[in-house]
Order: sequence, then structure tokens, then C-alpha cells
Amino acid sequence: MSIRVNNKKLKREKKTVKLMIEIFCQDNHLAGQRLCPECEHLYEYSITRIANCLYAAEKSVCVKCNIHCYRTDMQDKIRKVMRFSGPKMISKHPFLTILHFLDLKNLKKGYLF
Repeated sequence: MSIRVNNKKLKREKKTVKLMIEIFCQDNHLAGQRLCPECEHLYEYSITRIANCLYAAEKSVCVKCNIHCYRTDMQDKIRKVMRFSGPKMISKHPFLTILHFLDLKNLKKGYLF
């Protein structure tokens, strides 16, 4: 994969998305150590969207963005993944979960990152 994400926050977002998709895939598709083709496609699509974000310099959380850059079908898939994996992230990856909540809190205060 040749997609490069230089921004520190975008790198973290890419990692978080991958972990969430892995949790979802392992629990729902029994793909073993690797992602199933459908989840691999969703991951590739997600990191492409992250890498091409128009607001990369001032990246907020995607759910609060004014532009929804995901196609409707992919948006539905990633929402399903996040609803399933989100509650599991606190025990499996607490540090990333805390950082995400801090991003949301900062956004509510008017900060973009």
C-alpha cells in the first residue's frame, strides 16, 4: 500500500480505524489472522478517505465533519463497524479510545484538533 499519511493525528486515526475493523471482522466474519476481503476493502477505502481529507491540517473527528466524503454504502458499513467495535475499544485499546474522547471534547470547546 502506497498511501502516506504524514499528519500525526491522521496516522492515529488510520490505526484506530484498522483496529476497529479488525475487531469487527474477527468477531463477525471469522477471518482468522487477516481481514476478510470485504473488511480489507473497507479499510483500504477508509484510509484513502483519511489520506485525501480536505481538512487534514485542521482535522476534527469525521463524525462531526461538514463534508461526508464516504459513499453512502461505505458510510453505512463503517458506522456498523464503529457501533460494534467502539465499546470493545475501551478494553482492548484504552489509550486510543481516550485520545478519541479528548478529540471529541476539544471539538466541543471549539478546537479543531
